[in-house]
Parts: sequence; structure tokens; C-alpha cells
Amino acid sequence: MKKLIITSAALALSATSLFAAGHGDVVRLGTEGAYPPYNFINDAGEVDGFERELGDELCKRAELNCEWVTNDWDSIIPNLVSGNYDAIIAGMSITEERMEKIDFTENYTQPDPSAYMAMAGADVDFTGGVIAAQASTIQASHITDSGATLLEFASPDETVAAVRNGEADAVLADKAFLAPIAEENADLELTGEDVLIGGGIGLGIRKSDSELRDKFTAAIQSMKADGTLNELIVKWLPDSATF
Repeated sequence: MKKLIITSAALALSATSLFAAGHGDVVRLGTEGAYPPYNFINDAGEVDGFERELGDELCKRAELNCEWVTNDWDSIIPNLVSGNYDAIIAGMSITEERMEKIDFTENYTQPDPSAYMAMAGADVDFTGGVIAAQASTIQASHITDSGATLLEFASPDETVAAVRNGEADAVLADKAFLAPIAEENADLELTGEDVLIGGGIGLGIRKSDSELRDKFTAAIQSMKADGTLNELIVKWLPDSATF
């Protein structure tokens, strides 16, 4: 399994009866740390982004003592199931396929648009060309269903590199991830129509941890009710729908 990295920052908050159910003293939040603006590692070496702010606030409201763990995307579900952390908060869309393996909280984003990005001026064949995507994502499944040739990579940065070096005609990923890249690089551009797939993003939880799932869901509902979740969405995901 991939080596786990625990950040130095943790929330010093009191634990409740959850820990009596076998969680120890800490709830560990697993993220990728490589998918801005949802999650990334900042210059201080700490997890940052939309999901860092969200996760810290959810733990505060749920009165949980939480710390952050990073894990490569390709093993993020297996390492949750095996107990290396207690929840996934990593831009993971809720899908029926994933729900066969793990549970999810209520969604904390609406279904977010995915977008294609290609070299500027390229004429992309979206159903017959070669399209890159990160492995085990809803975008990868969509490309397979579309008839295009799927080129999978372990990390999102590799999918962009594949477009630049000519391996792929385009990349399909969350628009919130690709749009800043296209804005900052004149040789790349968003192309084609946005694609709506998935059921929104939620925290992934082991099926045996219904108490933890319900605590996080209640905290998400609380943030929706008082508007603080929408404030975070506007701050970090300005093109995404609010609740």
C-alpha cells in the first residue's frame, strides 16, 4: 500500500461516543492532496483547498477530533476499507458502483460539470479520439461509454501532460480543476460542451461506520441550512451550483 502522510495540523476537539465504537481518539480524513481547488498541498506542506476548509468545519460541528492523511487516488478506497483512515474527502462523486464498496454521506456539492481541455485550436473528436482521464473516476467511465479511446493515468497532472505531449487529444476532468489551468496556459483551452455526470460529491465512509456517516451528514446539513457551505463553494468553486 502507498505510504500514508499525516499532516501536522489536527483539530483539538473533544470526542464523543463515536470513539467508544472503535475509532480510537482520532478520526482520520483521507484525501489525495493533488486535485486543486478541491484539495492540494500548500507551500507549508499541509492539506489545503475547499475540502480542507470543509472538513475542518464538519469535524468542529460534529465534535470530532480529526487529522488529515494523504493517499494516492488509485488506492484511496481500498485503504479506507482496510482501516488506514476513517473517511474519504477527496472530490469523490457518489456513484452506484462505489456504493457497492463503501457508504457516502449526503452530498456536499451539486453534480459538478466536467469539461474537456485540449491544445489551443485543436479539432477534437470526442467520440472517436483518444481522451485522457484519471483512473477510477466518473470521467474515465464516461469516456469508455462514449466510444472514445480512454487513456488512464494515476494522477490528474499526468492527464494534462498527456495532452501536451500528444498522447491524448484531450483530457476530461472536473471543470473546476481544468479551468484555472486553461486560463494560465495560452497553449491549452477548454473545448466542446460541459458534461454533467455523477451525483455530487460526498464523504466516503466504511459500510460498518454508520454512526460516523450520520454525524458527518448532520454536519453537512447544518452547513447547508446556515449558508456556510454555499460560502465555501462560492470561494473555492465559483462556477459550481450552490444549494
